[in-house]
Amino acid sequence: MDLQEKLKLLPEKPGVYLMKDEEGNIIYVGKASVLKNRVRQYFQNTDNHPPKVKVMLSHVEDFEYIVTDTELEALMLECNLIKKYKPKYNVLLKDDKNYPYIKITVAEDYPRIMFTRKIDMDGSKYFGPYGSAFAVRETIKLVRKMFPIRTCNVNIEKSLGKVRECLYYHIGLCSAPCTGRIEKEEYRKLVDQAVMFLEGKREWLVEKLKEEMQKAADELRFEEAARLRDQIFAIEKISEKQKVTSISEDEQDVISMARSDDIAHIEVFFVREGKLSGREHYYMKNTEGMGREEIISSFIKQFYESSPSVPKEIIIDVELEEKDLLEDWLSQKRGNRVSITVPLRGKKKELVDMVYQNAVEALKNEILAREKILKDPAVLELSNLLGIEYPKRIEAYDISNVRGEDNVGSMVVFVDGKPKKSEYRKFTIKYVEGQDDYQSMREMIERRFLHALEEKKQIEEGTLSKEKAKFIEMPDLILVDGGIGHVNAALEVIEKLGISVPVYGMVKDSRHRTRGLVGVSGEVQMPVTGRAFRLVAQIQEEAHRFAITFHRERQSKRFKTDLLNIKGIGEKRAKVLYEAFGSIEEIKKASLEELKKVKGMNERSAKAVYEYFHGEV
Repeated sequence: MDLQEKLKLLPEKPGVYLMKDEEGNIIYVGKASVLKNRVRQYFQNTDNHPPKVKVMLSHVEDFEYIVTDTELEALMLECNLIKKYKPKYNVLLKDDKNYPYIKITVAEDYPRIMFTRKIDMDGSKYFGPYGSAFAVRETIKLVRKMFPIRTCNVNIEKSLGKVRECLYYHIGLCSAPCTGRIEKEEYRKLVDQAVMFLEGKREWLVEKLKEEMQKAADELRFEEAARLRDQIFAIEKISEKQKVTSISEDEQDVISMARSDDIAHIEVFFVREGKLSGREHYYMKNTEGMGREEIISSFIKQFYESSPSVPKEIIIDVELEEKDLLEDWLSQKRGNRVSITVPLRGKKKELVDMVYQNAVEALKNEILAREKILKDPAVLELSNLLGIEYPKRIEAYDISNVRGEDNVGSMVVFVDGKPKKSEYRKFTIKYVEGQDDYQSMREMIERRFLHALEEKKQIEEGTLSKEKAKFIEMPDLILVDGGIGHVNAALEVIEKLGISVPVYGMVKDSRHRTRGLVGVSGEVQMPVTGRAFRLVAQIQEEAHRFAITFHRERQSKRFKTDLLNIKGIGEKRAKVLYEAFGSIEEIKKASLEELKKVKGMNERSAKAVYEYFHGEV
């Protein structure tokens, strides 16, 4: 059944639809209050769709749908299917299943605190997700300093009184229940306090601990009172660092987003009992062409679908079309009413604005970190020496010929300091007679950029896809093998075409080794021990290698073609003659005796070659 037939059969009911490509892969999952109306919209008035939807539809070969009783059921199913299939064209929470959590095994007699990336329905309490494993481990260390609970998997009942205290007991990170040093009830009290701390109930916890401390002091248990005093001090010091106060006594998550072209950074502040108890940041991918509302909505679905806890209130800075539906779904997960609010004034507005500013700063740092990681040190050094912007794409050109014969040119490409061989291009020089390297360079450069301009025009007209274009990527720096004459030849062409790219020549010393670079302002001083110098030498060698290889291929082909005209000379003998003498000129100079000595030749074939170039013997 084709797509149009399937579209006619769509029901007027809520549900989920799954778009598939020609290989049957699910590339998009969506929900609808009315499947018939929503799915049909994709295939009607396609010119009005956003670019990302158009691209997605170009790959759709089939679709499936699942009918549900309500739109809320459709939302829940959509969340599960997106998490399961990670469709290419859905907005996705980056690596959501890999975020770390703190786990406390409260279902055990002697609970443990541990790091985990997996949530099991085992009765344990989970806290998170956290943005990094480091954050989890630091938090666990902090909790254990205040509430020394174990991390090991020792069987306490079997080990009780039979083992000695481990190192963690001596450094204050475990109360050693395995040795009987702490009663089961007292140990459970420590665990309960750790849970309250992680849940953000710090003021209530401090009050309870103060009561216990006073009681211990009254009963002359001064060591216990001192321990409780230290716990209270540690909790209060942490609480002093909190910047958000007195917003509400309820649990709140505050969410905002900042984005650039290909990154959507989500910042989440966790407010518990009116204080900021933590913050984390997350990244969404596949967000090109998506609006703020859609990205925030997708984040809420994916984040809380896998989160072990849902707050009473979620504060955001954009109105959501699905707000009522999301509230119903979250309320069902939490077990009581959850509200999604968009404050326009007051403390909540100030808070969500602060979260947005934090998201902007985190995004800036992420972009800077990316650039720092991506920027090659040698290319960075080169850009500083030349006084230009970081040249991500460097193109280098070389000419190769022998006295004007088999004249060819090469273009090699280095991206972030690494050769990108799929972008290399070969040029057969067509319009230059004899040996004229400047004119050959002009021809090659002109043809390269005319190709680029023509491809750009075809892409704009829709007659060529960018993926099939061979010259559309423009360089940030051009290097030509040669001196200032070659530089001027290249500049003359690109300036005539209205293109602005810095051009430098790769000059050599008297031993034909890389000496450095020369530009219109003169030679560039480059330390021979520097990274930039080594990179230029590598680029020059690669451009020369590629040009020489192409030249030899052309030369070999022509030699073979000439030799194949000789009676008795086939492919094999033409090849061995070329390898033995290297050029037609040398073969012409060879004596009959020299030709006979070539492996694979005999007197008859040698004589045929000699007579071809010299006439009768």
